[in-house]
Amino acid sequence: LDYLCAGEENWVDSRTVYIGHKEPPPGTEAFIQQRFPDNRIVSSKYTFWNFIPKNMFEQFRRVANFYFLIIFLVQLIIDTPTSPVTSGLPLFFVITVTAIKQGYEDWLRHKADNAVNKCPVHVVQHGKVTRKQSRKLRVGDVVFVKEDETFPCDLILLSSSRDDGTCYVTTASLDGESSHKTYYAVQDTKAYRTEKEVDSIHATIECEQPQPDLYKFVGRINIYMDNEPVARPLGSENLLLRGATLKNTEYIYAVAIYTGMETKMALNYQSKCQKRSAVEKSMNAYLVVYLCILISKAVINTALKYAWQADTNRDEPWYNQRTETERQRHVVIRAFTDFLAFMVLFNYIIPVSMYVTVEMQKFLGSYFIVWDDEMLDEELGERAVVNTSDLNEELGQVEYVFTDKTGTLTENNMEFIECCVDGHVYVPNVICNGQVMPGAGMDMIDSSPGPEAREREELFFRALCLCHTVQVKEEDTVDGIKQGIHQGKSTSFYISSSPDEVALVEGVKGLGFTYLRLKDSHMEILNRDDEIESFELLEVLTFDSVRRRMIYVRRFSLTHLFLFFVVCVCADSSIFPRVVSGKVEQVRARVEHNAVEGLRTLCVAYRPLSPEQYQEVCHQLSGAKLALQDRDKRLAEAYDQIEKDLILLGATAVEDRLQEKAADTIESLHKAGIKVWVLTGDKMETAAATCYASKLFHRNTQILELTTKRTEEQSLHDVLFDLSRTVLRQHGTLPRDNFSSLSGDCTDFGLIIDGATLSAVMRPDQEDSNSGNYKEIFLEICRNCSAVLCCRMAPLQKAQIVKLIKASKEHPITLAIGDGANDVSMILEAHVGIGIMGKEGRQAVRNSDYAIPKFKHLKKMLLVHGHYYYIRISELVQYFFYKNVCFIFPQFLYQFFCGFSQQPLYDTAYLTLYNISFTSLPILLYSLIEQHINMDILKKDPSLYRDIAKNSLLQWSTFIYWTVLGVYDAIVMFFGAYFLFDNTTFTSNGQMFGNWTFGTLVFTVLVFTVTFKLALDTHYWTWINHFVIWGSLIFFVVFSLLWGGIIWPFLNYQRMYYVFMQMLSSGPAWLSIILLITASLLPDVVKKVIWRALWPTTTERIQRTTSHPPLSEFTPLASLHAPSKTSSHRRGSGNQGNAQNPRRSEPFNKKIMFTRWQKTPDYSTFTPLLRFADGSRHLRQGRAYGEAGPETSV
Repeated sequence: LDYLCAGEENWVDSRTVYIGHKEPPPGTEAFIQQRFPDNRIVSSKYTFWNFIPKNMFEQFRRVANFYFLIIFLVQLIIDTPTSPVTSGLPLFFVITVTAIKQGYEDWLRHKADNAVNKCPVHVVQHGKVTRKQSRKLRVGDVVFVKEDETFPCDLILLSSSRDDGTCYVTTASLDGESSHKTYYAVQDTKAYRTEKEVDSIHATIECEQPQPDLYKFVGRINIYMDNEPVARPLGSENLLLRGATLKNTEYIYAVAIYTGMETKMALNYQSKCQKRSAVEKSMNAYLVVYLCILISKAVINTALKYAWQADTNRDEPWYNQRTETERQRHVVIRAFTDFLAFMVLFNYIIPVSMYVTVEMQKFLGSYFIVWDDEMLDEELGERAVVNTSDLNEELGQVEYVFTDKTGTLTENNMEFIECCVDGHVYVPNVICNGQVMPGAGMDMIDSSPGPEAREREELFFRALCLCHTVQVKEEDTVDGIKQGIHQGKSTSFYISSSPDEVALVEGVKGLGFTYLRLKDSHMEILNRDDEIESFELLEVLTFDSVRRRMIYVRRFSLTHLFLFFVVCVCADSSIFPRVVSGKVEQVRARVEHNAVEGLRTLCVAYRPLSPEQYQEVCHQLSGAKLALQDRDKRLAEAYDQIEKDLILLGATAVEDRLQEKAADTIESLHKAGIKVWVLTGDKMETAAATCYASKLFHRNTQILELTTKRTEEQSLHDVLFDLSRTVLRQHGTLPRDNFSSLSGDCTDFGLIIDGATLSAVMRPDQEDSNSGNYKEIFLEICRNCSAVLCCRMAPLQKAQIVKLIKASKEHPITLAIGDGANDVSMILEAHVGIGIMGKEGRQAVRNSDYAIPKFKHLKKMLLVHGHYYYIRISELVQYFFYKNVCFIFPQFLYQFFCGFSQQPLYDTAYLTLYNISFTSLPILLYSLIEQHINMDILKKDPSLYRDIAKNSLLQWSTFIYWTVLGVYDAIVMFFGAYFLFDNTTFTSNGQMFGNWTFGTLVFTVLVFTVTFKLALDTHYWTWINHFVIWGSLIFFVVFSLLWGGIIWPFLNYQRMYYVFMQMLSSGPAWLSIILLITASLLPDVVKKVIWRALWPTTTERIQRTTSHPPLSEFTPLASLHAPSKTSSHRRGSGNQGNAQNPRRSEPFNKKIMFTRWQKTPDYSTFTPLLRFADGSRHLRQGRAYGEAGPETSV
C-alpha cells in the first residue's frame, strides 16, 4: 500500500503542495513549484479608482435612470422649453443618494475584509512559531491554531494535542451546523506535537483543484521516510475548512492547501440573484405604457405643429421670426428637434421620484417587522430580521409556502422515547436536550427476556453506546480538576454533530450503559455493573445520504471482530433488505408503529467478522481510499461488500416535538388560500404523522401516494395517470385554484411523493415514448391537492421543486422557509426566502430575505405585515401615475391653444417641486402607516388575504381606471378653468388673467385635487396624517405667496411676481377652485359608492360592518376598550391580546387601529373622511416640471 496509485494516469486538474516549502528528495519526483494566490479575501465590489465609473455604469443600466439622463442631455444640447435643472436636479439627487448608499455598503465590506486579512496567524518556520498577517499566508505553510480560533484557510490536519490525533470543530459559519464534528490527523504525522518535530516533516500533498463542495475532498499525502515515499489517503475527514472553529482541542498543526479566494468558503460565496417583486414588474410594465404615451404625445404635437405652420403667417409671426440659420436647416432636422423638445416638455409623465419614494417606503417600512414585539422570541432573545426590504410587498402575494420539517415545523429537540430489542420494548427515563429528567429508572413494557435474549439486549445497548460520533465535554470542578462521568457525580455533557446521537447516548445511559470517552482509538463505556469496558475502534464507514447507513468496526476480542451497523433516519428501507436473521417482523412492526406516531426511527444490526475477513475488508477499503479517481465509486463498492449478511438487533424511537402554534399557523395559511408543501429528508411515515399533527393533512384528507413502493408495482406512467384521473374526476377538467381547497363540496386531496420518484418525474428524457410530459401531469395533480408532502428529499431536490412550481404556467409567488444549511438552496430559489433562527446555525438566516425566530411568526408576517405592505405600495404606485397624468395632460391640451410652440403651462418652480415637495410626503406617509383594516381582524380572518391575491390591486383594469380618472381630472381642470375664464374680466381694474395666472389656477386645483383624493382613500387617521396632508397644502400656498410676493435677487426675471396674489384676490377664482375640485373628485366617489353597494369585496364588507354593529362578524379585541370622544387617544401598555374575546353578537361602535411610533403603542379611532372612503383598492401619485416665456392673455 506504500505507493499504491502514486502515478495514477488520466488524473488531471490536480495540485501538488510541498509541506513547509521543502523540495522532495532527489530522484523521487520533479520539483515543480506552482503559483497559488495569497490568502487575501475580497468581498468588496469597488476600489477607490473604479468606484465612480463602475457605479455610474450600473446605475444607468436601469431604464428609468438612463431615460432621464437622455432627457437631461437633450435639454443641454437643444433649445428646450424647460430648464435642464428640472430634469438634472432630481436625477442628480437619485444618483447621488444611491451612490452614497452603495459606496457606504462597500466601504463596510472593505473594512470587514481588512479586519479578516490583517488578523494575526501563527506559522511554523525554521522550527519556531512566528506571527504574520492572514493575507500573507501561502499554500504549503504549516499553521498553528489554538482552541476557539478560526481556521485562516483550508488546512490538512497533521497533528493535534489529543493523543488519538483528532480534533473537534464547529462549522456553523459554513453549513449552519452548530454541533461539534470530529476530524482526523494523518496517521503517520499525528505523533509530531512540537514545532521542531512538525518542521521536520518531509512530505508532499497531491489533491484536486479547488471546488465548492464542502463535503468532498480527494487527495493523498506522500511522506518521505529514508527517501522512500509512503502514500496515505486524504479525505474530507482530514480537511479543516476556512471559517470553521477549533473546539475542545488545545491546539493543532495543519498545512495550508487552499488559500484566499480558492478556499471552499470563498467558492461558496453565492451572489444572490436579484429578486424582483410582482409590484416592481408591474411598475416597469406601466412605465413602458407611459413611455409609449409620452412618445405618442410628442409625435402628435410635432405633426400638428407643422400642420399649423403650413400657413406662412403662422410659420413666422412678426413677434417670432426665425433667423437665417433656422430657415436653412433641413425640415427633418427641425422636426426631430421639435420632437425632442416636446419629449422634454411632457417627460414629467414618467415619475422619476416614484423610484426614490418606493425605495424609502420599503426601507422605512421594513422596520415595522423589526419593531414588532409579537415577533420577538423571549426564549432566544431574537427579533425578526430583514435582510432585504425589496420584497416587503411580496409577502402579501404568496401562493405557495415550501417548508422544511425538522427544526422548522418541529423543535429539533430530540427526546429518546423507547427502544425495541427482538420485539421487547424498553422505555427509559425521559431524556430531553441532553438533560436527565427526574424519576430515573427503566420501565420495561414487556416481560423480562430470558438469558439468551438478555445477552442480545446488552449487545444492543453496547451498540448504541459505541456507534456514534458523540464527544464528551468535561467541565472543571471547584478544585480545577477535570472529572469524568464515571468519577462520582457527572460533571460532563455530550456534544455531537447530530442531536439524534446525543438523545440515543443519553437514552441508553438511562438503560444502564454510559459512554465515557474516546482515547487512543479505544472507546470506554461504563456497564450496568459499574465496570469500565474498552473497545478498539478499527474502522468508521461514515453516513451518507445515498446509503443512509453508518458502519463501525470494533475489536471485542483477539479472535473475533463485530461489525455494528447503525442506520440513521429512514433506516428501515436501508437495513431490512440486507438483514439475513433476527426478529425482523417484530422489529419492523414496531418501527412502522412508531413512524405513524411521528417518531424518528433508527435500526441497529451487526455482523461478526473473522480476522481473515477483516484483513480482506481492510485491504479493499485502503485501496478505495487511496484512489484519486472514482474514489466515491470504489468506496461504494467496498461498502456494499461489507454491509451485507447482517443480523438485526432492534430499533430506537426518538421524538422531535412540534413547534408551538405550528398547526394554527398552517391552518391559517390554508384559510388564506395559500398552499403549504412540506419538503423533508425524513421517512414517509414520520413526515406524514407530523403533517397530520400540524393540520397540513386532516382526517378527511384523501392521501394520494406517488412513491417508490407504488411505482415498483405499477409503471410511473400508469401511477401518474391514475392519480390524475382521481383528482380530475372529483374536480372536473378544470384545475382547482388556491381558494377552492376550502369548499365544502370538494374532497381534500393530499399528495405524498418521495425523492426517488421525484427524480423519475423530473427526468427530461423518458424512455417510454407514450409517457407524455410527466412534469405537466405531476403539476396538474399538485394543483388539485390542498397539501403536498415531499419526503426523502435531497437539498437540490428541494430547490428543483420550488423552481418547478415557479416555472408553471400560473407563475405563482413562492415562499421557502427553513432553518438549516440544507434549506439554503430552496430559500435562494423561492421568490421570498425566510430563515428560522433554529439550532442548526445561521446559514439559512444569512441567505434568507427575512429571518424569524419561530415558524408561528410566519402567520403575522404574511397575513398582517404582507397584507399592509401590498395595500400600501399598490396605492403608492397607482397614485403616482395618476397624479402625474393629472399634472402633464393639461400641458398637452395647452399646446392646442399656444400654436404648439412648446410653451409650458406651469412655472419652472412648480414643475420642479410638484413631485419633490407639494405631493410627496402625504403618499409616503400613507404608504407607511395606512391600515385599511384592523390587524386583529386580519389575524382572525385569514380569508381577507385572498382579496389581494394574484396582484389584484395592480391589474391592468385597475391601472386603466386610474389613468382614465387622471385624464378626466386633467380635462376638468383645464377646460373648466378655460371656459370659466373665457372673455371674462376678473380683476377690479379690468385686467384679464394672463397665461401664468391661468396655469397657476390649474396647478392650484391640481394640487388640492390629488391631495384630497389621497385623503379620501385614507382609512387610518392619526395626528401625523392630518399634519402632513394639510401641512403640504399649506406649504404650497405659503410657497406660492413667497415665490410671487418677493423680488428674489438671484432671478434674472420673475414672471410669477404677484400672480398668485392676483388670482386669490378674485372671487370667481375661489369659486372656480371649489367647483373644479368637486367636479374632479365626484365621479370617483360615486363609483365607489355604487361598487361598494352592489359588488363589495370581503374587505369592504368588513370595513362596513365596523360602522354597523348588527352586521358585524368580526370584533377587534381593541373594541372592548371604552371609546374615546376625541379622534385619537394614547394608551400605555397596548396589550390587546390580554382582553377576552367577546361574543360575535355583541355590538361595538368604534374600530380601533394600531401603529407604532414610539415605545408605547398609539391607538386612534377610525373616523373616515367620508363614509364611502376606500383605501383598499386604489392609490395614486405623480410628477412634472417646466419653464416658460413672457405672460400672455388666454
